Amino acid sequence: MRLTIQKDHLVRSVQDVMKAVSSRTTIPILSGIKMVATVQEVILTGSDSDISIESSIPAEEEGTIIAEVLQPGSIVLPARFFAEIVKKLPEDNVEIEVQNQFVTIIRSGKAEFSLNGLDAEEYPRLPQIKEENVFKLPTDLLKTMIRQTVFAVSTSETRPILTGVNWKVENGELICIATDSHRLALRKAKIEMDASLGYNVVIPGKSLNELSKILDDSNENVEIVITENQVLFKTKHLLFFSRLLDGNYPDTSRLIPADSQTDVIVNAKEFFQAIDRASLLAREGRNNVVKLTTLQDGIVEISSISPEIGKVTEEIQSESVEGEELKISFSAKYMMDALKALEGAEIKISFTGAMRPFVLRPLHSDSMLQLILPVRTY
Repeated sequence: MRLTIQKDHLVRSVQDVMKAVSSRTTIPILSGIKMVATVQEVILTGSDSDISIESSIPAEEEGTIIAEVLQPGSIVLPARFFAEIVKKLPEDNVEIEVQNQFVTIIRSGKAEFSLNGLDAEEYPRLPQIKEENVFKLPTDLLKTMIRQTVFAVSTSETRPILTGVNWKVENGELICIATDSHRLALRKAKIEMDASLGYNVVIPGKSLNELSKILDDSNENVEIVITENQVLFKTKHLLFFSRLLDGNYPDTSRLIPADSQTDVIVNAKEFFQAIDRASLLAREGRNNVVKLTTLQDGIVEISSISPEIGKVTEEIQSESVEGEELKISFSAKYMMDALKALEGAEIKISFTGAMRPFVLRPLHSDSMLQLILPVRTY
């Protein structure tokens, strides 16, 4: 294999596929990046067997030559060293040549590296996915939907299914739900696809986080293909595969209360800042608990007591408070995470009593909600 390639394109592709390479892999060859050069394109692949990422660099784009492949071929190079080398090469062009015994020469300007590669034939094959039943989402919407749900997945391995986000496709709508059993995040959006098709799968939170980092902020569409045990996200030059989690996601629809006893409408920014201030003292304690009390004339009191340190109270004027008086305690962190995820200047919070889960929604949209379980305080 012999080729010359523009450094910036190579660096970007290497950084993308590196997101799938794990240093703690049981299959030694997966600590490398596979590189395949053909006359049309150069394809890089990284994988940790849960996530696989393939990035293609076209030989030419819009009349500009990006890569010139003098001799097609393939090689697997040690990912960590290859990534560091490529990033620090002196010139804009890089020459890569594979010699006997998979020894690979990387030249740029006056710098020359020699790396011991591995046989690309030994590299595990990527899943072959039949591209039927594809649906599409604009990149920015996909990233938003991930951001608004993935933070609520569980970090504990006791219930592995909760470390993923439940993606349901039904009636031409995609619904994403994440919960760690103390809180829940839900976001839905209309999608263009055959309305008779339905899916119910769980995508690991870690995979969605990595995908979100790789996708650039554009309004180009991402094609999404779901199979029995894999999901594929496909953009112009990128294939991102992730395995799905095994098992059934719990039915969360029962958790979301249909009615409420107290409804509070607040300015999202003011409310967030008040919770943030109250949590300054709460953070020191183990529990990070903040208390909300509804007072007369739409005033809401936010308070927190930390016996060793002191206490804080603050009153904020809500847009409106309807229903019964309420005192409720909850995790400041969960509340702030939920407020960050919601869009819109005004948030409606619906309570069904001091010990029941409560729901936050943007005032003028029903495409998303956040649910939080209160904390018992005695």
